[in-house]
Amino acid sequence: MSMNTIGFLGAGNMAGAIIKGLIASGFEAKSIWVFDRNQDKRDGWAALGLSIAKNADDLVIHSDALVLSVKPQGLKETCESIASAVADHKPLILSVVAAIPAQSIAQWLSASLPIIRVMPNTPSLVQAGASGLFANNLCLPEHKAFAETVFRAVGRISWVEDEQLIHSVTAAAGSAPAYFFRFAEAMSKTALEQGLTEQQARTLIGQTMLGAAKMILETNEDIGQMRKNVCSPNGTTERAIFSFNDDQIDTVVNNAMKACFDRSVELTDLLSQ
Repeated sequence: MSMNTIGFLGAGNMAGAIIKGLIASGFEAKSIWVFDRNQDKRDGWAALGLSIAKNADDLVIHSDALVLSVKPQGLKETCESIASAVADHKPLILSVVAAIPAQSIAQWLSASLPIIRVMPNTPSLVQAGASGLFANNLCLPEHKAFAETVFRAVGRISWVEDEQLIHSVTAAAGSAPAYFFRFAEAMSKTALEQGLTEQQARTLIGQTMLGAAKMILETNEDIGQMRKNVCSPNGTTERAIFSFNDDQIDTVVNNAMKACFDRSVELTDLLSQ
């Protein structure tokens, strides 16, 4: 099985991040096909050497793997419009569309196809994303290997065996950059009140978050133990952690992630009919 071309149906921010990651990782630009209704976007990608499809059917015909990257509300109409071309060409389907299960995509395409759902997140824009992937039972190892190549170009990946776990991926990664931004926002506000400049706060907080993340990813140490390692008895860090505990930080985080998970389930029920 050979997958030499990849097509993007919709070229918004996430598709753009994946395309740039692929190019940076050595994927040949002319082997990347794009179709978007926005002429300026098409012109922009053409200027970078990508192949531009005349329409959605033309994109399908030229794509060994087809990335669905339209808005969830428009996916059903989009799939139905390309169903005939998909049935003829039978590409691997990679969907980065939130909330829509593989079964609905297959139903709207009127075809039994290998489908891989992917929940990426916005740090993919700087090739530091985290993507959860689920493959339906028609996917071969070659399909999964290709998907890994694509999404490792924009960060790290993790497979889930049960599609329902995509809701958990959404709560733990897909939506999670906003959690850290909100925490950093609160930290920055206090840092300014305590005398640091905006740039000093941004540099110190951002680099600290980056360093802590690298320690989580690059060591095998338990996360709780890493937290304890920073806390000297009766020291400054311990006092801050005690404050978090007094304010029930575990409950706050649990409630937020549960709210995210529940909304993901609601959107799936609403949009996959």
